[in-house]
Amino acid sequence: MLKILPVIHVLAKLIMLFSGTFAFPALVSWYYDDGTLPYFARAAAVSGIAGLLLCITTARFERELKPKDGFILVTLLWVTFAVTACLPMLFYLPGMSVTNAFFESMSALTTTGATTIQGLDRLPPSINFWRHFLTWLGGMGIIVLAVAVLPLLGIGGMQLYKAETPGPMKDNKLAPRIGQTAKNLWYVYSALTLACYASLLLAGMAPLDALCHAFTAVALGGFSTKDSSISHFDSWQIEAVLCVFMILAAMNFATHFLSWQRRSLKSYWHDIEARYVVLLLLGSILAMSLYLWWQQIYTFTTALRYVSFNLISVATDTGYASTDYAQWPIFVPLWMLFLSCLTVSSGSTGGGIKMIRTLILTRQGYREMSTLLHPKAVLPLKIGNRVIPESVAFSVLGFIFVYFMSVVVFTFVLIGSGLDFITAFTASLACINNIGPGLGQIGPTGNYAGLSDFQTWVCTLAMLVGRLEVFSVLILFTPTFWRK
Repeated sequence: MLKILPVIHVLAKLIMLFSGTFAFPALVSWYYDDGTLPYFARAAAVSGIAGLLLCITTARFERELKPKDGFILVTLLWVTFAVTACLPMLFYLPGMSVTNAFFESMSALTTTGATTIQGLDRLPPSINFWRHFLTWLGGMGIIVLAVAVLPLLGIGGMQLYKAETPGPMKDNKLAPRIGQTAKNLWYVYSALTLACYASLLLAGMAPLDALCHAFTAVALGGFSTKDSSISHFDSWQIEAVLCVFMILAAMNFATHFLSWQRRSLKSYWHDIEARYVVLLLLGSILAMSLYLWWQQIYTFTTALRYVSFNLISVATDTGYASTDYAQWPIFVPLWMLFLSCLTVSSGSTGGGIKMIRTLILTRQGYREMSTLLHPKAVLPLKIGNRVIPESVAFSVLGFIFVYFMSVVVFTFVLIGSGLDFITAFTASLACINNIGPGLGQIGPTGNYAGLSDFQTWVCTLAMLVGRLEVFSVLILFTPTFWRK
């Protein structure tokens, strides 16, 4: 227990900082006079005082973080921030249980976009803003934000960056100091958000709706201010804007930064992940549009519109819906869910396996077949012009095995709790990939409100495991981790 007290001390400081974010929804509440201001003030007071007391009681244990501490702090941070973030909803919304409130905040912070709230159109503006703002904070990773401010708290941040940053190759930095790297990523993230907000305003969205959807589009979160999601607006202009920014958010933010720094688009061409992301999306859109046209579901142009938006939304792990795609032939939504496992780039705000791991696994499979034909050949594993170390290849194989086994385990647990197979399987996939909607009971026109408390907690755990890329959470349950 004593070994985690230094981690608790850092956690307490970050809780106090996080309590300051309640000022943003409080301003929205004041502006709209929606009656929620006292609830946000109470939440800020509770979290701030709790963080202060915890900080004081653990002050004598303060020390520099060790590598293992990063994994403990990452998991504790997501859990405690979710507890703190759910307080306004728990205080204000009548009938909101602790289970559903925690699920909602965890869904926001992990950018999953799943919800148990019915009647989003009638929510106070500040509560709706808070849900979307949490998604935006979680998008680039609250941990990366913490890395930027950890030097101000007197501790280093590299351990956290390695524990939370998506992708198998985490030692590439945009600046010599990790704090500056985090700041550079947040500059790009904020600029894309502002550009998305302005574009949605021009496309015809109301200011608050535009801000909320800009938050969740760039974060690949999928929360909406409307029960019927994007279909409420019935605007191809809005759908087109969101498609552009979902694709941009699905790319590595380091690539965006380098492109801006060099004032050149060549960085996107040199990023092999970006090329394959765009190629896979365009090929899938064309194929699925032709399929729905062939099945006489839509005309080709209508199919192209609906498939483009919904496929990009699901494949990038966002979770918006412009129509009930669960009514399409099952092949199409299942293909969309499959794409959600592998489409987004490492260093993006999305979940799943990531494109770089998909490419490494594909090349590794091809190399094994070539080795069978030429046993004595020396065949380095290359992605583009870069040789991938064997250690990275083995870590990718291990990750993908654990990832799919996690989906299997969560699916069987949900089936054992009484869900049908389609709902259980797609809920597991949707939560661990941080998509939000699945099929069956949790389809694009439904939500997670009908799940039991046990099923909701299982989905909450799946969201956390998926957002922290499986190993960062599961490693805490291994005896080796706790040995000296």
